Amino acid sequence: MNADTSLKNHLLIAMPQMGDPNFAQTVTYICQHDENGAMGIVINRLLEVNLGDVLEHLNIAPDTPEIRAQSIHYGGPISLERGFVLHTPQGPWDSTLNLPDELGLTTSRDILQAIGHGAGPSKRLIALGFAGWTAGQLEQEMLDNTWLSTPATHSILFDLPIEARWHAAAQQIGIDLNLLSAQAGHA
Repeated sequence: MNADTSLKNHLLIAMPQMGDPNFAQTVTYICQHDENGAMGIVINRLLEVNLGDVLEHLNIAPDTPEIRAQSIHYGGPISLERGFVLHTPQGPWDSTLNLPDELGLTTSRDILQAIGHGAGPSKRLIALGFAGWTAGQLEQEMLDNTWLSTPATHSILFDLPIEARWHAAAQQIGIDLNLLSAQAGHA
């Protein structure tokens, strides 16, 4: 696999016929994609826990009720006990995967402490769990028309309301998901 075929720093948009309930109507930011497989974070599905619940589990007291109430995303079905912060700017955190476009994916406690105290990255998405694909799996799913893809934008990642991200990502490549059938077919 070369850099031209990698979906790193792209959004995967689930097609309407997606049968896996873990990914139906989702948008997933791809953090890594190489010959060993792919890893991403779902950016448009929330969990029924908030930041206060996560911080409490880590013995971190949030400074304000607003911090406590911040939403936590469902990052994907793998390792739901593991936290990820997708953010910009990248920053000096202990365990960060630096991504294109000044994005970072951080898994260390120090970023959550900063967020809990009203600091941390200016734009962020906090998720539990991640999406993963084995070598060749994502490529096959793309051939099977399971996903659409488009380059990631900060606007879709951080600024749009959660419920608008699936349609907005598809519209970025000129697709109206309302006009696609949920029925899959092959000629």
